[in-house]
Amino acid sequence: MVILNSAIFIFFAFSFVKPKTSTDWRSLGIFSAFVVALFTEMYGFPLTIYFLSGWLTDTYPKVNFFAHENGHLLHTFFGFDGDAHWDPFHITSMVFIVAGFFMLSSAWNVLHHAQKNHQLAKAGWYARCRHPQYVAFILIMFGFLLQWPTIPTLVMFPILVVVYVQLAKHEEALAISEFGEEYVNYINTTPRWIPNLNVKLKGENHEKTH
Repeated sequence: MVILNSAIFIFFAFSFVKPKTSTDWRSLGIFSAFVVALFTEMYGFPLTIYFLSGWLTDTYPKVNFFAHENGHLLHTFFGFDGDAHWDPFHITSMVFIVAGFFMLSSAWNVLHHAQKNHQLAKAGWYARCRHPQYVAFILIMFGFLLQWPTIPTLVMFPILVVVYVQLAKHEEALAISEFGEEYVNYINTTPRWIPNLNVKLKGENHEKTH
């Protein structure tokens, strides 16, 4: 189950990203490491449950935390009853995950079309923020955290966010050297991370670079 679920989500991300550059592979690799760590605990070795077992059994004596379905710790911590798959955390997590994959697919289609034509990607989600592909990965990882929080992924998440921030800064420096004033103007009009939802999504970028 660890291998199967990891492979499914990594393949989904790979099919949307279609990595070509070293930066593409690096961003996909970061996401893959998070996914493997998540599913290793979810279906493999429950390190978090073992680490917190004393406190968990004392605080929730009627809950068998070694049963797979009780790995949804937020469901127990917040006192929800019934199937954990229908609690607010799980539903919200699916919204984040689906939205993240949708943004990832849309953003990378625009980016690779622009790269193929030696253009600056400014259409679609790139008209709303400068790094929608990294925003998408962060949304997906955050969604998984809401669904199945673990100590390793809670530690990894902020570290991976910092790595994505550094990758974004590196990409911006390269873009400035390649596109010059055009990219500087893009920086001045487009937020780096939080999408400007007032900007209407357009089709793929067909503008020519100078």
